[in-house]
Amino acid sequence: MILVNPHSGKGQALGLFTSHIQRMLNETRMSYTLVITERQNHAREMVREVDLSQWDALVIISGDGLLFEVVNGLMEREDWEEAIQTPLGILPGGSGNALAASIHHYSGAQPVSSEELLVSCGFLLCKGLVSHMDLVSVHLSTGPTRLFSFLSVAWGFVADVDIESEKYRCVGAARFTLGTLVRLASLRVYRGRLAYLPADEAEEDDRPVRSSSEREKELPRNQPPPPSFRPSDLRRASVDSFCLNSFRNSCNSNNGIRVKKLETVPPNATQKGPPDSLLVPLDQPVPSNWVVVPEEDFVLMLAVYQSHLSEDLYAAPEATLNDGVIHLLYVRAGISRAALLRLFLAMGKGTHLDNNCPHLVYARVRALRLEPFSPKGVITVDGEVVEYGPLQAQVHKGLAKLIAR
Repeated sequence: MILVNPHSGKGQALGLFTSHIQRMLNETRMSYTLVITERQNHAREMVREVDLSQWDALVIISGDGLLFEVVNGLMEREDWEEAIQTPLGILPGGSGNALAASIHHYSGAQPVSSEELLVSCGFLLCKGLVSHMDLVSVHLSTGPTRLFSFLSVAWGFVADVDIESEKYRCVGAARFTLGTLVRLASLRVYRGRLAYLPADEAEEDDRPVRSSSEREKELPRNQPPPPSFRPSDLRRASVDSFCLNSFRNSCNSNNGIRVKKLETVPPNATQKGPPDSLLVPLDQPVPSNWVVVPEEDFVLMLAVYQSHLSEDLYAAPEATLNDGVIHLLYVRAGISRAALLRLFLAMGKGTHLDNNCPHLVYARVRALRLEPFSPKGVITVDGEVVEYGPLQAQVHKGLAKLIAR
C-alpha cells in the first residue's frame, strides 16, 4: 500500500509520485494500492483497522508526519507486535523529509536533496531490503499519554522554528532556514528540568523485538530493476497513465498542516506496546542512576534518533537506524545569536559537535525526562505538536522495520 498526502510540502506529493515513482514501480512489476489521504489521522485510522495481510509493505510519500500517523496506528492494534513488523517505506514528499534524508545517508551515498533524494529513496524501495528501526515510546502527562516516535522530540528553539515556519510552507524546505532567521531575531529562553539515563547505564539488549510470523527481510518481487534503468530516465520520461487502484474519502481537511495540537490517541484507540522498563511514573523522582542536568535555563532541547532532522540538518552524525540510542542535544542559555547561527550552519555539515561550543551539550541516552517550568511553549514529537507539559521517553531497539538498504 502506498499512502500519499497531497497537501504535504508544496502540495506536490501526488505529482512527484506520478512523474518519478510510478515508472520505477512499473519497471519492477510491483503491484500496489494507492491511498490518497484527505484528513488528519486518516492513515492512522486505516492502518489500525485494515487487514495488513493484503500488502507486503506500507509506503508513505509525504513528509514525516504521515509516517508518524502510520507508526502509531500500527501500535494501537490488538496485534501490534505482529503489525509493527510490517516493513515501512518512506518517499520524500514534504518539507523536512528527515527520515528519507537519513536512510539515503545510511546507504553511503553522497548528500542530495529534492527530486534526487526522491529518486534515491525510490531505488531503495525497489530493492526491497529491510532493516530494523528503533522506536521511542513517549509518555505525556495528560490525556491519552503514550505515543511512538521514530525521529525526534524537540522543545525550545527547534520546536518553535518547526511550527512557526508553517506559514512559509509554500517555499518548501527553505521554510526552515527562513524560520530560523526569524526566530534568531527574537531568541527565547525556556526554564525547565532535564534528566536522562546515559546509554552506558542501561542494560543493552541487542535482540530486536520479533513476532512468530516475522516477514522475510527481502520483499517479494518479480524481477530486479533492469540494468539500463537510470535516474535520468525518470526526468525524461512522460508520465505514465494514472491507472491506479486508488480510493478517497470525502473529507477536505488538510493533514499536512500541523500547527494545531496533535490528537495524541484518536477515539476508540487503546494504548499498547512493549513495557517501558527504564521509566518510573512522572510524579515520582527519576532513579538514582539518571543524570539530572543542573541548569534550568535552556535555548533548546533536541532528542533525535536518526542522522538527519531535515534534508539539510545533519543533527546526529553517529546515529544509525538500529543503535538503540537517543542522541540528546541541548543548548544552555547564554549563547549569542551569532553563536547559535554558527551552530546551525555547522549542523548542515554535521560538524556542530566538533565546534567546541561551550553552550552545547551532547549525550547518548536510553531514556529521558523533560519538565518545562515556563508557562508557555511548544513541544513536538516527530514534528507534531503535543500537549505542553512534562514528558519522558525510552528507546526500544529495532521495534519497527524500514525499507532502507
